[in-house]
Amino acid sequence: MNDFESLQLMPEILEAIRDAGYETPTDVQAAAIPAALEERDVLGCAQTGTGKTAAFALPILQRLASGGFGTVARRPLALVVAPTRELAMQIGEQFEVYGKHLDIKHVLIYGGVGQGRQVQALEEGVHVLVATPGRLLDLMGQNYIYLNRMQVFVLDEADRMMDMGFLPDIRKIIKVLPLRRQSMFFSATMPKKIVQLAEQLLYDPVHVDVSPTHVNVELIDQRVVFLDFAQRKPFLAQLIKAGDVGQAIVFTRTRRGAGSVADFLKRNDIDCTVVHGNKSQNARNQAMEAFRSEKAQVLVATDLAARGIDVDNVSHVFNFELPSEPEQYVHRIGRTGRAGAQGIAISFCTPPEREFLREIERMLGFEILPDAREPDPLPAPESTTLNPSPGERRPSGNRRRRRNRRGGRRATDRPEGEQSTEETQENARPTAAQRKAARNRRRRGRSKDD
Repeated sequence: MNDFESLQLMPEILEAIRDAGYETPTDVQAAAIPAALEERDVLGCAQTGTGKTAAFALPILQRLASGGFGTVARRPLALVVAPTRELAMQIGEQFEVYGKHLDIKHVLIYGGVGQGRQVQALEEGVHVLVATPGRLLDLMGQNYIYLNRMQVFVLDEADRMMDMGFLPDIRKIIKVLPLRRQSMFFSATMPKKIVQLAEQLLYDPVHVDVSPTHVNVELIDQRVVFLDFAQRKPFLAQLIKAGDVGQAIVFTRTRRGAGSVADFLKRNDIDCTVVHGNKSQNARNQAMEAFRSEKAQVLVATDLAARGIDVDNVSHVFNFELPSEPEQYVHRIGRTGRAGAQGIAISFCTPPEREFLREIERMLGFEILPDAREPDPLPAPESTTLNPSPGERRPSGNRRRRRNRRGGRRATDRPEGEQSTEETQENARPTAAQRKAARNRRRRGRSKDD
């Protein structure tokens, strides 16, 4: 399909799409929207950056607007469940953009903030509820949310739900859903547990598969740098200061790593901000606002916290640490090269990460070329001891400590021809064999005297 008009969307939605600057539907939108408008269940394998939010948001808006449904307090007509607060907020923004010419009210509920305003919004009536699992179950337990009126259910980023341990919560939510409903299920990957969950949730679904190896990859210049652990932070700062980096996202695997990288960049006069799971919601919102407004040049993020980041002007993505899952690599680099723009993805690869790189290249189907720039070599470590000779085994730490306590190396530990200072003195420490021989001589002497 070449344009949104061919999808048979209502004029108010088409106007909002034009206002947002979109002309051509993405692959996932072209495949999912017609099926969703027919009220079929949809099983979509697509990652962030493919336009999947519009793939379920547009049909929901059209269904509710054309049905003339009014709002009822605490009883939504459509429920969208997302794994993180950031992704929930992004989905809410998309409903606001596409539904601005419609009388459709959406409400966001998520943890990390007080529930007072969220409860008040529910009391005023809601068409579309966008929620994270924990806060949704919490408010359902307090009787602030009832799902008996719900017509459309969407589960987004199901694989991240599993990674974050939300599958038990999702199963609890599914148990209270009305039997007569339309369900849409989206996941970037399809491990066994996710397939089982989809089979439990969906009835005769339309399958939509957007291969992650073909999403935006052709617009991204991918490079790899082989280096050691200690070279990563200085070289990252060097690349960012090179002058060709605009807005950049740096990905780490752990929250501790994200904080450490951000601290290093700040010490090197690079404006950066950081988002990870230990940050409060207000702190994460402030960090994202600073990055979107270009007050901060660099955003350092973990994979989970980065879900929902939607910034079009990212010129570079740096993989400070390679992800252990190849699909996650595509999620990361998909943050650049958006809206038809060129992007650059530079990955650091330390010796233990070589296998991760090979798995990524097997998934992509081609070899990632090395970057022409190389990090400065590490300085030689300072040492106060002589290097061991080629044939000598370096003693362990425990052996060195024992040797120091007894006053130096034994004769058998020294290279041939080397003598200790103590051996040149008359009071040199005797060896165990010498001490035993002296004891035997004393015993023989005593026996002769007797």
